[in-house]
Amino acid sequence: MLLLASLWHTLDQWDKWLFVELNSRLTNPFFDAVLPYFRVSIFWAPLYLFALVFITLNYGRRGWWWSLGFLCTIAITDMAGARLFKDTIQRLRPCQDPAFLENVRLLLHQCSGSYSFVSNHAANHFGMATYVSLTFRPVFGRWVYISYLWAFFIAYAQVYVGVHYPLDVVGGAALGTLAGLLTAWVVNHKVGSFTIVNLKQ
Repeated sequence: MLLLASLWHTLDQWDKWLFVELNSRLTNPFFDAVLPYFRVSIFWAPLYLFALVFITLNYGRRGWWWSLGFLCTIAITDMAGARLFKDTIQRLRPCQDPAFLENVRLLLHQCSGSYSFVSNHAANHFGMATYVSLTFRPVFGRWVYISYLWAFFIAYAQVYVGVHYPLDVVGGAALGTLAGLLTAWVVNHKVGSFTIVNLKQ
């Protein structure tokens, strides 16, 4: 037990050191202006809505199954992140912790009221990136992995704006990847791989 406590203390100190580096030192005016929008759902929701409509219209019934899998991925990561991890572990966000608050450069108008571990933004987007890459790899080839770059910037933004520690987003990314693996496996086995020739005629 003492060993575990010592390991957690070391990991926590490293996590907080890296947070300060990313949040307060490795900064620039461009990221200060842009990255806060990566936390606002209205900024990226139209992209996902367009993808759902496009795939549904072009792949017919198969597209409906894909869209259902996409929404299930988000539901799994969102509920697991909030219920299984946040409400159980109850780690304070850096911008909520009175003992750490002086080290935080908060770029939002207010700090979120929920707990910190895991980051649901990271979980949701890594879940979507994994799901998309495993179901649409035959269509987009290696370009499909751009979805992971998008997920990385969403996760990175959570630390940069001051609402999550690095371990929160790493935990969220792991949760999302597992959820995406599960839903992609189900959809691929239900309707098969998606290719350009699958397009509805």
